[in-house]
Amino acid sequence: MCSEDAQEGRATKRTAPGLLAPGPAPAPASAAGGLPAAADPATASFHALARQVRTAGLLDRRPGYYGVKITLTILAFFAGWALFIMAGDSWAALAVAPLAGMMFTQLGFIGHDAGHNQVFGTRRHNRLLGLIVGNALIGLSFGWWVPKHNAHHAHPNEMGRDPDIGEGIVLASPDAPGHGRGPLTSWLARWQAALFFPLMLLRSGGMHVLGIKRLLRRRDRAAAAEASLIMLHAALYLTVVLWVLSPLRALAFVAVQQAVFSLYLGISFAPNHKGMPLIGSATAAGFARRQVVTARNIRGGRLTTFMLGGLNYQIEHHLFPSMPRPNLRRVQGLVRDFCAATDLGYREESFAGSFRQIIHHLSDAGAASRVQAPLAPGGAARSSAAGGGDRRADGRYPGARQTASTLLPSGSCTKEP
Repeated sequence: MCSEDAQEGRATKRTAPGLLAPGPAPAPASAAGGLPAAADPATASFHALARQVRTAGLLDRRPGYYGVKITLTILAFFAGWALFIMAGDSWAALAVAPLAGMMFTQLGFIGHDAGHNQVFGTRRHNRLLGLIVGNALIGLSFGWWVPKHNAHHAHPNEMGRDPDIGEGIVLASPDAPGHGRGPLTSWLARWQAALFFPLMLLRSGGMHVLGIKRLLRRRDRAAAAEASLIMLHAALYLTVVLWVLSPLRALAFVAVQQAVFSLYLGISFAPNHKGMPLIGSATAAGFARRQVVTARNIRGGRLTTFMLGGLNYQIEHHLFPSMPRPNLRRVQGLVRDFCAATDLGYREESFAGSFRQIIHHLSDAGAASRVQAPLAPGGAARSSAAGGGDRRADGRYPGARQTASTLLPSGSCTKEP
């Protein structure tokens, strides 16, 4: 993971059409009115914020926190498997499956922090931790996930460049990558709101497959090491499950455990960006602007932070991706003041409220897919069903906390309360 200044420098050099509100049709450059990145008033303010954050030591590693966090998480992981063995060959063992699924996700949060070099001061040690918790304990390819996630951070909600846009088979927009490739994809796009949570149950399976496919394509020493750890995980996982349970019960345990893992992982990441503004390819906007306007925070205290692995501070995390998890809460006040001073807006919702907006957004996009309203010349017009999330007719989101009025530069999107 490169430094925040390096990311910001690369992001501010990109030019293209403007930022878009969520919906099926990207607006043309002339309609977007995006500022050149160099002229973005938020850029200089972000440099000042970054210096303030660095001076305050908020980017310094937190070895004490992570030492305790990692130790307790791994102990809880193995304690869950000890309970599973104690339950024996009975349907009662299925009660341990949700716990095992939750512990997989908690380990995934540690892998996420390692992928951002939050835990240790060296990339090598962070990678080693990621391989242990990702490949060996969870069975997911850390080497596949890191570059994919880094691309998301470099291009959040950017059409054609953020790998999380249009990923899988649920598409939030008829114009998202993958739309129109076949009748099944079209049908899924039309009914994506109803299928959102059911398909989320398949998330871990898709991640396993994509990671393995990448390892098979690479065929180098690093890929061989990763593949060995994944095979070790699979061998130990299946050996323990089949040693304790009969085949039918073992199948049920694996299904429940992986479903809980998928669902927990999905509901932790989904509120961060889904239903938020999309960005035209390589849009002309500074690093800070593109990170803030595409992200959504989740309100809550320490329990929320624990359950969501710190992802509830999504705006702070995107501005400072290498900041250790416990420091995100401490920097929130500075980031709020920065967003207010630069008129960026600061989206913060309740956990339930974020999903209401996501489902409303997917429902609107699905309705637009079914109606397929024709676009005006230049592609600027959109169906009335394509509004972002549960935005009201006056462009406001009910229940959303805002600290500024203008979300995007030069009227390229609606104003927020």
